[in-house]
Amino acid sequence: MSARLEPGDEAPAFTLPDADGKQVSLADHRGRKVIVYFYPAALTPGCTKQACDFTDNLELLATAGYDVIGVSPDSPEKLAKFRDQESLRVTLVGDPEKTVVAAYGAYGEKQMYGRTVTGVIRSTVVVDEEGRVARAMYNVRATGHVAKLIKDLDL
Repeated sequence: MSARLEPGDEAPAFTLPDADGKQVSLADHRGRKVIVYFYPAALTPGCTKQACDFTDNLELLATAGYDVIGVSPDSPEKLAKFRDQESLRVTLVGDPEKTVVAAYGAYGEKQMYGRTVTGVIRSTVVVDEEGRVARAMYNVRATGHVAKLIKDLDL
């Protein structure tokens, strides 16, 4: 189980390929707030709901100064299919080695269908303009999470 991040921690730097294979770095977003959310797998019902919720609220978030990056262990090809099939506008990046997922504390044991499994823990980390963790939420629900996040951020 990876250590969870706390507000004030330095957000772990990362560079990962997006749905088009282009490298995306957290450093590219310096000076803006970034919502980095971790989800188990593209093209699954819960992850689709969450990605669509972020897409539906992207304008509101962007206007408030937030960029959104979704991270999963998927390949760029699968991410492209997910983006195109669901008309997603959020930046999706793949972490097949799960190094970034682990660095953010979003990998470990979780309950799934009544049994304990090891995998990506649905999590959201808000990074401030200086690259520090403003808030870190773990074991979030796919449905309703974006609305709760918007409320928590006073947007």
